Amino acid sequence: MKLILDSKKRNISGSRIKIARLKNKMTQRELSIKLETLAVYIDRASISKIEQHKRIITDIELLALSKVLDVSVNWLLGLEE
Repeated sequence: MKLILDSKKRNISGSRIKIARLKNKMTQRELSIKLETLAVYIDRASISKIEQHKRIITDIELLALSKVLDVSVNWLLGLEE
């Protein structure tokens, strides 16, 4: 398995975040607003960068994303189907 630092990807969850967001029929802006209710501030442009694997995600952000998108952290990390 390649280390994240060996790749141009800055995260491994971006694709799954986009899948879950679209499944929930949510725009990037709507996701940003829902994250704010958990005191996690990621603007729409940053969500776009996350989904394109161009921005690192903190553990706090990953946990909040899993709650808002109603998926497990393990699913976002690609550890479960």
